[in-house]
Amino acid sequence: MANVVAICGSLRKGSFNRQLMNTSIELAPAGMTIKEAPSFAAVPVYNHDVQDSSGFPKEVEAIHQAILAADGVLIVSPEYNWSIPGGMKNTIDWLSRYKEVCFKDKPVCIQSAAGGLLGGSRMQYHLRMTLTAIEAQLFGKPEVLVTFAAKKFADGKLTDQPTIDMVKQQLAEFGKFIARVKV
Repeated sequence: MANVVAICGSLRKGSFNRQLMNTSIELAPAGMTIKEAPSFAAVPVYNHDVQDSSGFPKEVEAIHQAILAADGVLIVSPEYNWSIPGGMKNTIDWLSRYKEVCFKDKPVCIQSAAGGLLGGSRMQYHLRMTLTAIEAQLFGKPEVLVTFAAKKFADGKLTDQPTIDMVKQQLAEFGKFIARVKV
């Protein structure tokens, strides 16, 4: 059984990326459970002085523990200004400061949804660079980049069947990847 923790890079309740994450949780293949990680909404901007004086904020510690306990991580995020949303990048920066970096050797799968033609691909590229720096094990293919998202979601649900099929395929392959990495 693979236990996966999901992180949504958007804090907006109705975002397409949250809807995509919720769809992925529902579509988890047999042998995999996906649960949402604690929110990073209240994580303060990283400051080494704060870390030195009072340690890690409880919000960061909760995310750190959730990732440590998981077999893999699913990150579903929008693209902000051609890159990683600031709140999510800030949280990764906090998490990278632990002696035991929770992302080190952890299988990570990435998804994104966007209103345009590229589907969040630039964010995925930058996120892959950031996660490589902290030695995460990045899952490659198949990729999930939901383009023209407004046409593929309705009433809070992913409705585009080819995209649903791709999510199912990605999650099934991610489960196999987790099994290989855990050995």
